[in-house]
Amino acid sequence: MTSLPAFHPTVVHMLADAAEHSGDAAALVSDEGALTYRQYVRCVGGFAAELLEIGGAGDRVALVCGNSMDMAIAMFAVHAARMQAVPVNPIYTERELHHILSDAEPVAVVFDDEVGPLIEGLADRLRIAARIRIGGEGGRSLAERRDDETAALPGAPPKPDELATLQYTGGTTGLPKGVNITHGQLSINLSQREAVVPTVPDDETVLCVMPLFHVFASCMCLHLTAHCRGRMVIQRRYHPDRVLDAIEREGITVLPVGPTIFNGLMAMDRFAATDFSTLRTVYSGSAPLPVDTLRKWRQVTGTPILEGYGQTEAGPLLTSNVAGKPIVPGSVGPPVPETEVQIVDVETGETVLPPGEEGEIRARGPQIMSGYRNRPEETALALRGGWLYTGDIGKLDEDGVLWITDRKKDMVIVGGYNVYPREIDEVLFAHPNVVEAAAVGVPDDYRGEAIHAFVVLRDRTGDPAAALLDYCRDGLAKYKVPAHIHVVDRLMKTTVGKIDKAAMRQSLTA
Repeated sequence: MTSLPAFHPTVVHMLADAAEHSGDAAALVSDEGALTYRQYVRCVGGFAAELLEIGGAGDRVALVCGNSMDMAIAMFAVHAARMQAVPVNPIYTERELHHILSDAEPVAVVFDDEVGPLIEGLADRLRIAARIRIGGEGGRSLAERRDDETAALPGAPPKPDELATLQYTGGTTGLPKGVNITHGQLSINLSQREAVVPTVPDDETVLCVMPLFHVFASCMCLHLTAHCRGRMVIQRRYHPDRVLDAIEREGITVLPVGPTIFNGLMAMDRFAATDFSTLRTVYSGSAPLPVDTLRKWRQVTGTPILEGYGQTEAGPLLTSNVAGKPIVPGSVGPPVPETEVQIVDVETGETVLPPGEEGEIRARGPQIMSGYRNRPEETALALRGGWLYTGDIGKLDEDGVLWITDRKKDMVIVGGYNVYPREIDEVLFAHPNVVEAAAVGVPDDYRGEAIHAFVVLRDRTGDPAAALLDYCRDGLAKYKVPAHIHVVDRLMKTTVGKIDKAAMRQSLTA
């Protein structure tokens, strides 16, 4: 088994070590400017001190921000203050944000100027007194303390067993649930990743185009960069031209993105002419990677794509193809060090199945979550007998390599984002013209999958599908809005009267 490299007690210790050993090295680069590690720590320490005037250890701070240097500073500052970071997608609608903020009960919310009016209104309703607006005329920059030599990290660093992050993830109940992750779980999962996808200290340039509010980017961009004392190039929004420009101009060595981005880059006319000579590590996560994508990417760039598997509840990484070793196309690699993965029967979850047989994937290791916030029943269902039951279906081969063959019940992955059709169903059900509704995912060449919704209506006059799409846009983030709404006389159902989503999917793909 691959040995586990040494790791810091927490990511805050890791950042402090980077500043001590490589203080003058570039840490963050974006359209906003650049920060060295010494400046980075000053900014983190300065903002942590402000947060400690608002709350204390164990309190939660919501971060409703897109990619920026300020988001990176804020994440580390919350951790340095021994508070719990609650990263939230800034494109969420009022309905989605209200659920998360009311469940998390943060003492403060940090938010981008562009979502200011929405957040201010919600903060009023939820009585969140401390509000920190980033950017715009009424906002500020957390990078303002870069030259303040008095700014330093708090004297009492977090402990490994303290909560670090409350990461919200979707669920079959239709409402996101918060995953409690400790500092120790974050730190050891970094070391587990480093064991199989190692970095070169003081010599990595990481492109961060995946959203920092998502667990994939916080693991594979934010923390990975600080771990190796590298340089993180932050792009606020994805655009294929800008990504290809950055790879050449910045000399990107590490590219962690999802299948949608790989496909988008390869569709560009200039892709084959781009200089990829600096790339050393290309990593795919957040959605299944088609084998054809892997093959075409390596053919043009000369760099293999390493694919892994995990979920928010797992720190997030459970398995990964190993850098420098042959890749098994279509697989997500063996378990990372100190992690056990088993395939068990779907009915009871107790019978361990032999290699080659499909069943539910369960895992255990030091990176597994502490549980869901405010969800004791769902925690008990997910964590049983020391194992995390992932809800995903897969198989292990004779060499212990994992293959994902199906996913959580009803879950759809749209452009790398997990979408639970139940949530869309609930939104549609709330419309007064809807009698019945059911959303499903179908294959899509660009986004991997797309949402289609079937509805039975009381009144079919006019253009009801268009009206329902507008209604969905008000209640759902853009990537959750159905690509198409099918108005039908009745929903397909099984012989016992249950809605038959499998038959609906088949009707769209036949």
